[in-house]
Amino acid sequence: WLRRLHASGALLCAVCSGSLLLAEAGLLDGRPAAAHWAYAELFRRSYPAVRLEPPAVLCLGAEQDRIVTAAAVTAWQDLALYLIARFCGHRAAVQTAKVHLLAGHDENGQLPYAAMRRPQGADDAVIQRCQSWLASHYAGANPVQRMIELSGLNGRTFARRFQAATGYQPLDYVQALRVEEAKQMLESEDAGIEEVAATVGYEDPASFRRIFKRKAGLTPAAYRRKFQQVAPRRARS
Repeated sequence: WLRRLHASGALLCAVCSGSLLLAEAGLLDGRPAAAHWAYAELFRRSYPAVRLEPPAVLCLGAEQDRIVTAAAVTAWQDLALYLIARFCGHRAAVQTAKVHLLAGHDENGQLPYAAMRRPQGADDAVIQRCQSWLASHYAGANPVQRMIELSGLNGRTFARRFQAATGYQPLDYVQALRVEEAKQMLESEDAGIEEVAATVGYEDPASFRRIFKRKAGLTPAAYRRKFQQVAPRRARS
């Protein structure tokens, strides 16, 4: 039905998990698309031909093919403003945004909202053991080397098995885990940025800021400002 509508000239739009329907219909193959960040792994496994853009809130990369996709449920607002602008003009979209207090999409995309997937190592008991160890030792020095030693594997074999089991390269997994822990501190505590960096395993605050921004889309300070009103910080005792 979707393929028939598209072939007849219809503009197809999807929000959040709706992008999965377009992918299942084969309409996103070879095209860029947006969906909720939590579906990134499902797209990777089941729809590898789709060029998913995890950070995107509104994806217009396939607009010329009459397909527009948006991210999470509230991204329907961005999609609605896009459609109003497309069919009724920019002024009508601006007036609608003012009447309904719609701000348009966040320029930082989905990254500040995304949480790390923590997949267990499937049927690989060695990788599961390493993940369990890392959960309590992620802030220590050289955690990847320590996991390699714990696994009893050579470095190349360990990296291959770790990625096959988790979808992450070992170092990327460590960095993602550290950033997730840092997010929780920034959301709920008043510790300084350097203290947060040291607590999650970074002696160099500049390196921490660089890695945090790459993973979260914002600097640690900007992330704290964004979410401190959602989750009021508590003073550390």
